[in-house]
Order: sequence, then C-alpha cells, then structure tokens
Amino acid sequence: MGNITRFDPDDTFDDLFRGFWMRPVRASGQQDIQIKLDVKEDDKAYTVHAEIPGVKKEDIHVTIDGGQVSISAETKKEKEVKEGTKVLRSERYYGKVSRSFALGQDVDESKSEAHYKDGVLELSLPKKTVSYHSETDLSRRR
Repeated sequence: MGNITRFDPDDTFDDLFRGFWMRPVRASGQQDIQIKLDVKEDDKAYTVHAEIPGVKKEDIHVTIDGGQVSISAETKKEKEVKEGTKVLRSERYYGKVSRSFALGQDVDESKSEAHYKDGVLELSLPKKTVSYHSETDLSRRR
C-alpha cells in the first residue's frame, strides 16, 4: 500500500501561487492560527503543553470546570505606523484564539499550576481523588 496523505484544498491553491511574493489572502474572520496542544497523563495528573507564541502572559486565560479545560489568548495589534512608511505585507495574527478540550477525569483546580515560557504554556493539572465509600456507607444513605 502506498503512502496516504491528507488532501487539503488550500494547499493546492497555495501551490498555484508558490514563488510569487504575495501569498493568497484568507477570508476575513477566518482564524489564521490555533493553539496546538500536547496532553500527557500519568496516575496523578495531566500535563498540557500549549503553543501560544507572541502572547503576553497576562493575556492568557485558563478555566477549568471538572474535566473541561479552556485556554484563550489575545494578541493586540500595535497601531504605531511611522510617517512616510506603508505596510506592504502583514502576516502576523492579531485577535483572540481559544481552545477547549475534555479530560477523562476531573481536575483538582486548587492544586493546578501554570507556567509560560518561550511561547509555550505548561499546565500541571492534578486529578481529583475519588473517594470510594464502603457498601455499608452507601446503604445508610438510601
């Protein structure tokens, strides 16, 4: 069996213009970037690495609701244009981007930690401990 590759119509369009000094423009409102994630798990916690380059630490927001995790970030466009200059090309993304995902077990939000360095957000998300009641405890509650 030969190699399998995923077909993306945007790649075909981009190939048509490869070599030109301008790249095809995407439709306005279309999100140009996304937060890319690596999620790992061990017995006690989840570890998430999220690529969010070019964003200030204070512009990143993480919310945890049980096993649901949401990450959002915003980059603001600098409006400084020097007199006598004009923008020929702007490829940098400005705006808000977000990503949500569900984990297999609830997270202990009070023990969670976040670190942001070199464009990568690292989340340490300890799993909530599940307390099991004995059958006698459960029968008393009925």
